[in-house]
Amino acid sequence: MFYGFGHRQHEFLEALLYNKKGLTIDDLANKLGITRTAVQQHALTLEQGGYIEKGDLTNTGGRPGRVYVLSKNGIELFPKQYSWFAELLLKSIKGQLGSPGLEENLKEIGRGLAQSLKPKLQGLSLPEKIHEVSKIMQTLGYKTEVSSQDGEKLPVLKAHNCIYHHLAQEFEEVCQLDCALLESLIDREIEHEECIVRGGEVCKFKIK
Repeated sequence: MFYGFGHRQHEFLEALLYNKKGLTIDDLANKLGITRTAVQQHALTLEQGGYIEKGDLTNTGGRPGRVYVLSKNGIELFPKQYSWFAELLLKSIKGQLGSPGLEENLKEIGRGLAQSLKPKLQGLSLPEKIHEVSKIMQTLGYKTEVSSQDGEKLPVLKAHNCIYHHLAQEFEEVCQLDCALLESLIDREIEHEECIVRGGEVCKFKIK
């Protein structure tokens, strides 16, 4: 069952998963064995949460009825195997190209991502760029902070989590994606001083 959802709401969402074209209030009431009023209450809560949305009108034999369908957020509630799929891809690339080839592919992905994000850094000084890059990383799922380090002119960037933790444990080349992303955004060489997956408390990136 999804965290934060009641049993009926879970059944409601699952019913829509099995009926991609959508279900009316009456359809849902019949399938769930509850009243139309109860369905409407659940529908209101789920729609406000962004998990379902109104679909097209459908002919029910009388007046056309409005159906509900899963939204993109609703579909994302159901289990996915992104990490497993990514692991298969990395194994395939490493098998074909070896570790250096995989590393270069990941660097290229990092540099490509940086190109789409660089406009956000236009006109900023280097320290300002570092802080803005920290914010960008947060939008990607990192919990980051920028802090000063004794004897260093520039602040260091720290990430308190690794968004590829499982993959990075098996493929150490994955860290090169982050390094290439940061180097391309800041236009400076990056030293990956500390890594969570390798036993560090944080992932620490020093700007040279």
